[in-house]
Amino acid sequence: MRSAFMLAAALSGTRLSPLDDAIEHFRSVETYQVTLHSSRADGEHRIRYAYRRPGFVRMDFIRPHAGAVLVYSPLTRRVRLWPRGAGRFPELRLSPNNPLIRSPGGQTVDKSDVGALFDNVRTLLAQGEAEVRGEADLAGRSALHLAVSGAPGIAVAGVHRYELWLDTSSRFPLKVISRDRQDAVIETVTMEALQINPPLAQTLFDLEEE
Repeated sequence: MRSAFMLAAALSGTRLSPLDDAIEHFRSVETYQVTLHSSRADGEHRIRYAYRRPGFVRMDFIRPHAGAVLVYSPLTRRVRLWPRGAGRFPELRLSPNNPLIRSPGGQTVDKSDVGALFDNVRTLLAQGEAEVRGEADLAGRSALHLAVSGAPGIAVAGVHRYELWLDTSSRFPLKVISRDRQDAVIETVTMEALQINPPLAQTLFDLEEE
């Protein structure tokens, strides 16, 4: 409770807030890998997600579309999608904005990483408020629970409130709940098997153009 109180005091003062601290720590992350479990009203998704700066993304789909692989390059700003597995026919080359590969909530792969999440949260906070709700245990990891809410009527990408559980060691989000203006849950995302700065070879993302 003492640590939560100190963080709450920092949040309202001039010192680095928990959210700013998390954003600052993320700037030092070169790679990360995680299994994303997303739950929405229209169903559940599980994806093995890999990220490498300055924005390479690879998604290996577990459920639904088991076996499908998607790779995004910030250099070409193009997506390569193999519905039946990496390197197997057919291969689709798409814009990140293609409706075929947008999430049910409209999110695009080029804005799917933790940095993009933090950008949205920070934008919402600019016209809202943040609250430290205490500490919790998530699958054996200590996490700080924060809530960031927009001012009345304010939303970012349809989200009026984010609840975040930040790992107290790495400051990385372990769970995120997004809510709409009516406070209904839009999506719950948990991040499992998290690895920060693993040695991800560039070839993982470079199933490159011939």
